Amino acid sequence: MARSMTGFGRAQKDFGNLFVSVELKSVNHRYFELYSRVPRTYGFLDEKIKSYLQGRVGRGKIECNVTVEALESDDVIVRVNHSLAKAYIDALNEIETTYGIRNDVSTSSLARFGDVISVHKEEADEDAIWAAVREVLEAATDNFVAMREREGEKLKADICSRADDILKKVAFVEARSPQTVKEYNERLRQKIQELLGDATVDEQRLLQETAIFADKVAVDEETVRLRSHIEQLKAMFDENEAIGKKMDFLVQEINRETNTIGSKAADFEINKVVVDIKAEVEKIREQVQNIE
Repeated sequence: MARSMTGFGRAQKDFGNLFVSVELKSVNHRYFELYSRVPRTYGFLDEKIKSYLQGRVGRGKIECNVTVEALESDDVIVRVNHSLAKAYIDALNEIETTYGIRNDVSTSSLARFGDVISVHKEEADEDAIWAAVREVLEAATDNFVAMREREGEKLKADICSRADDILKKVAFVEARSPQTVKEYNERLRQKIQELLGDATVDEQRLLQETAIFADKVAVDEETVRLRSHIEQLKAMFDENEAIGKKMDFLVQEINRETNTIGSKAADFEINKVVVDIKAEVEKIREQVQNIE
């Protein structure tokens, strides 16, 4: 199945005490490359997200933005440093006794002294948080992959259409090639007669020259391989794996066979069709660059 490397997917869910949002987007890339943005306190999610996405996405430069918000939390702990509080109180009492100043210390004023009261958060339950993030990540990835598959179907339709057009042009080359040999034979015969006048043409020598020309311009092997490559390219769309790299290699082979036909054919009509084939191959190559 063809998948485009361009895609977008988003999902979010409120778990009551936790709100999770995941957004995925990607562009073309030769390999799998992930840039994830997660809240600093949940850095442990990075590797888990990468491992999950590598199992579902073959290629592409992917950006993953994750939001995790604690809506209600009872994991906050307020601690009192009693030894420090007592030290402050003793010091204030000493000041009162020494200088005769009224000691108006209160709980609220004591709490203003640094480190008397400190606020701590309990360690996050990483398994529970990952379970929530994974659920939303899976939904976002489903949407992401679905979009890549829809785009892939469009790429498939375009590539197959161009491939069929190439096959029609190959059929013209196959039909035209024998005709070029016949025309060469006639031109050669005419030139010899012009040079020799009424003298008899050496038919054996004429056949030899024609055979040499026919062997030189023969493109049967190239057109057979070209047809095979085209059919193989179309068949790849039925494979259940990433096919972009294999397609890219096959398009190079198609281009190589096309160039060989162009260099061997000594005929204007064939060369004109070869130029058209190369234009279609280039358009296919550009589309293949978008396939996962």
